[in-house]
Amino acid sequence: MNKEKIEKAIYDLIDALGENPERDGLKDTPRRVANMYAELLASPELNYTAFEEENYQDIVMVKDIEFSSMCEHHLLPFFGSVHIAYIPHGKIVGISKLARIVEKYARRLQVQERMMEQIVEDIQKNLKTKDVAICIEAKHLCMAIRGVKKLNAQTVTSKFTGAFEEDSRKNEFYNIINRRCF
Repeated sequence: MNKEKIEKAIYDLIDALGENPERDGLKDTPRRVANMYAELLASPELNYTAFEEENYQDIVMVKDIEFSSMCEHHLLPFFGSVHIAYIPHGKIVGISKLARIVEKYARRLQVQERMMEQIVEDIQKNLKTKDVAICIEAKHLCMAIRGVKKLNAQTVTSKFTGAFEEDSRKNEFYNIINRRCF
């Protein structure tokens, strides 16, 4: 990421908007915006910690993984929760890795649908399982503060692969999302 170019672009944007980029309230804005983008779009490296587990063959789920990302169409945030489940086939992952996978793909210019596909492909590839379920619920500021201005609208996407394509597994996935176990 080239922070110097971002700063120049923001300086020029402020000027193009008819503001004075040198006035007190704005003179540090290009630097602050460049730092913000560096933080928001820094996709972390991920090393998998997987453990051999031959006996466990039921659903493993982490739900309510909060995320924020940047819409590639309007450069505005979208944010919400991701629910991920997989069925192990001899390997289980350190559960924090599922949240880290979400961060890996959320921290870039993104669309919700692609982010969902990338998360599923990553889990399938690295855990050697075809059985993955995901649901993403998100609010998009590009829809909330501009255009149709629907502040409370949520976009929900889901994908089911392998055993989760069966209605009974889909229902189990959604039942787990919607209940409290304790």
